[in-house]
Amino acid sequence: MPDKVHCAHILVKTQHEAQTVLERLKKGEKFSNIARQVSLCPSGKRGGTLGKFSRGKMVREFEKAAFQLKKGETSAIVKTKFGYHIIRRIG
Repeated sequence: MPDKVHCAHILVKTQHEAQTVLERLKKGEKFSNIARQVSLCPSGKRGGTLGKFSRGKMVREFEKAAFQLKKGETSAIVKTKFGYHIIRRIG
């Protein structure tokens, strides 16, 4: 398992919104464009990028999903106390 991962994410309020994001991604829309349009996280302005982070820096559910992804993969919907996330591992 890597010590650090580089990820981007899209944070929305409801599971329905998260499902809509996944559908948009499947149709080929750019992750960064969707993040800028709908993400509730301030990182949305940067296309969702969170930079590199190590274990223990994110909430448990988010961290678990992020570290399981392979480079270039996008997660299923991940629910945390902040809302619903779609995570993409960049590196």
